[in-house]
Amino acid sequence: MLRNRLFFVMGLLVIASVILSACGGTAPVATDAPAVVEEPAMTEAPAMTEAPAAEQSSFTTPHPILGDLRVRQALSYCTNKLDLIKSVYPLLTEEEQASLVMNTFIPRAHWAYAGDENVTVYEYDPAKGAALLDEAGWTLADGADFRTNAAGDQLSLKFTTTSAAFRQTWAAIWEAQMAECGVQIIRLHAPASWWFGDTTGLARRDYELGAFAWVGQADPGGQTLYACDQIPLPENGWAGQNAMGWCNQLASTNIKLANNTLIKDDRIAAYTIVQQEFAKDVPSIPLFNRTETFATAADLTGFAPFPGQEYYNYNVQEWAKAGSDTVVLGFTQEPASLFTLVEDAFVANIAYQIARPAQETHLNYDFKASLVKELPTLENGGTTNNDVEVSEGTKVVDADGNVVDLAPGVFVLNAAGERVEFTGGTVTMKQLTSRFEIIDGLTWEDGTPVSSADLELGKTVSCDPESGATSFIICDKTASTEFLTDAVGYIHTWVPGVQDPLYFVPVWPIYPSHQLGDLPAKDWATDPRVAEKPLAYGPYKLVEWVKGEKMVFAANEYWVGGAPASPNFVIQFVTPESAEGLLLSGEVDILASESLAGLNETLKAAEEAGKIVTYTEAGGTWEHIDIQLFLR
Repeated sequence: MLRNRLFFVMGLLVIASVILSACGGTAPVATDAPAVVEEPAMTEAPAMTEAPAAEQSSFTTPHPILGDLRVRQALSYCTNKLDLIKSVYPLLTEEEQASLVMNTFIPRAHWAYAGDENVTVYEYDPAKGAALLDEAGWTLADGADFRTNAAGDQLSLKFTTTSAAFRQTWAAIWEAQMAECGVQIIRLHAPASWWFGDTTGLARRDYELGAFAWVGQADPGGQTLYACDQIPLPENGWAGQNAMGWCNQLASTNIKLANNTLIKDDRIAAYTIVQQEFAKDVPSIPLFNRTETFATAADLTGFAPFPGQEYYNYNVQEWAKAGSDTVVLGFTQEPASLFTLVEDAFVANIAYQIARPAQETHLNYDFKASLVKELPTLENGGTTNNDVEVSEGTKVVDADGNVVDLAPGVFVLNAAGERVEFTGGTVTMKQLTSRFEIIDGLTWEDGTPVSSADLELGKTVSCDPESGATSFIICDKTASTEFLTDAVGYIHTWVPGVQDPLYFVPVWPIYPSHQLGDLPAKDWATDPRVAEKPLAYGPYKLVEWVKGEKMVFAANEYWVGGAPASPNFVIQFVTPESAEGLLLSGEVDILASESLAGLNETLKAAEEAGKIVTYTEAGGTWEHIDIQLFLR
């Protein structure tokens, strides 16, 4: 459960991080401004012929080819996304392949997607692409392979991506597609260390066309990617992730509003405008979602992985194997510890959540209450966003998202959403307060009811530097937590200035205070009751861990949801080489995305023979080609 909101609640505010590269983002800021900025419709999308800011000296010259909107649109029309998908996922059905196509920077299954009908969709149409290139002055002479302009320059573009076999496969197909439209693509497959380096490649905008992936999250974020003030330049120390140099003021205003309002409908409206402008301007060509693959025994029931749900075992209590009292999940990696506050490996969290489920789910990228009675929102009254007067010395979040002590010279966002400099006296700011209540009947495996003291212990350990925790973002941004006596839960108040769109997500984990309340934080990581056999409040309890072999779980008789569908659950540790064979022989019932490289001929043949069932879901990670709009 801990990736448990404690550390990645704030991380969800950023739509993605570059694969193999560190994640970046800006904190949300307060505003009472309208959630959508409407402007008169433009008769023609901006062609990006001006620098994003006149005072900037670098990257102010429009790219002589890609600075023309018609060329960018032509590249989109000449891209057959389905063929790219087929090249890397040939075993998927046509329906599955089609479901992976992306039209904007938000997956089509996401709650914030604008809808195909609301954005410009570039269906594969090379004739339309060719016509746009002709109009832009790039014509194809008789017998020529590539287009030229009136000056005789050839339409040639450098395309940079990684050397990964996956990208080499689809990039070769895309190069051929562009050649069919008369565009020469010069491919450069660079080492990831250069492409994603801190001072090279993407970080220094050293490309014309660049392909990589973003890792999507339940919250779209996107401010660091698409706002005008997030364009990296030498003058600003290369800050920001908008390496394309895309500055569309309408989109920029709305991407900020989408991240600075707490009302979901207002966020959707703002994101719709950003996507519309993004699709019109084509600063990037979104291609397709990467997949996650799962395979189970044919007679396993209840297994239902969902897009947007980080942990596929959210409904483990519903899994059952026909004719067996045990379900076996294969892991090719063994957890080092189940103290997930410090051991954040995916397999550790999967194992942990079998005994201690998360307090919320996010199926299809949408948050739902699980172990809390409801997610406290402004709409249902569970959260209030109050105006408070703050004075010098008060801990606040400043206008740039940093936790500081208020002092003269500090810039903050006032209750009206205006950036103001504090000069003394008081300033009115927004402050969020939410009430979280745990569902009735949640009980530890030893029969002790879960209490508010268990949540208080969760806060204490999570915020104690001696526990081994590596991040204290939530702790630093907490003004106070009042633990309830009339219910199991707490009232959480953020420091003034926190306006987190995910304010309604549960904050503190649940730890057994009756068992561990006297354990010093410095000893938690090594105590077997924490690291090796955490007390359960979920559908299963861990009864045995044979290192290097298996973890054995049995039904928790005190689980509030009743008896799980299978009385026993086992995580079997297997080698990558043996995993598929064990599944096909029936010794393992489930192999999930962390243990499977993907769908292959062996698995497909076994499914056709009725031995297994495979699931291929559109993951949050998505491939795209960014377009450099300006030259140095």
